[in-house]
Amino acid sequence: MAFTTESVASIVGQKGEPVESSWTSKDALLYALAVGASQDAPFDELEFTTENGPKPQLVVPSFICVAAKGGKIPGLEIDLRKLLHGGQSFELFGELKPDGRVRTVGTVDSIYDKGSAAVVNTSSEIYDADTGELLAKTGGAMFLRGEGGWGGERGEDEPWAQPEREPDETVVYTTRTDQALLYRLTGDRNPLHSNPEFAKLAGFERPILHGMCTYGFTVRALLHAVAGGDPNRFGRFSARFSKTVTPGDTLTVSIWKTEGGALFQTAKQTGDVVIDRGVLTLR
Repeated sequence: MAFTTESVASIVGQKGEPVESSWTSKDALLYALAVGASQDAPFDELEFTTENGPKPQLVVPSFICVAAKGGKIPGLEIDLRKLLHGGQSFELFGELKPDGRVRTVGTVDSIYDKGSAAVVNTSSEIYDADTGELLAKTGGAMFLRGEGGWGGERGEDEPWAQPEREPDETVVYTTRTDQALLYRLTGDRNPLHSNPEFAKLAGFERPILHGMCTYGFTVRALLHAVAGGDPNRFGRFSARFSKTVTPGDTLTVSIWKTEGGALFQTAKQTGDVVIDRGVLTLR
């Protein structure tokens, strides 16, 4: 869509209709597999990839970002060929269970003009559908290529600086060449990640990996390196998507531990940082 000062003013602050969604143990297991759990060592993460293993089933924390479905925001139309995921955050206030039912309310928080692109920032509040308790909050930034230039505010980044020391932990994962085909089964069927012809129309040589799949790999790295494998220790997790990843790429997650959590970056084998400005706060 073509943004104008008037259309931005009419969209910002709009809330979508509450949307109820649910998931089962199978959905949580599929998500864990889709973000690489047990891929390199089949028996190391059985609590995330099986429901009848030696430990009770647990849920990868970032699953909330795909399990809670948001509603359509009035007035906001998105061209998938121009869309890149710019950033994502989530904050958990309670335990994510293998089976759940939630009610989600989404809001457009801001729309910024980056000149050649627009950035649409949204947030969602996610409530347990049975108890009404606030379970989680999520936030996302949509980078819309070619949609800037209307003279709007550019917005400012939150402060973040890479520590001036070597990482405390480094975790390396290699994605599968069919990783995107597996991850799309968790809900994101954008053909940018599966259809070579569509990817070329969008300006890419071949389909790229979902940013949220790279994000899930990164969450797993922090889960084990900082939270001791306990998803209930996750509080808030946020990161920016800075470069695209191709299925088959190797990901290196650099982690600097802090008093209340960690800072992190994820790079691919070329050295390019693909997830940046990462912050984890434990609870």
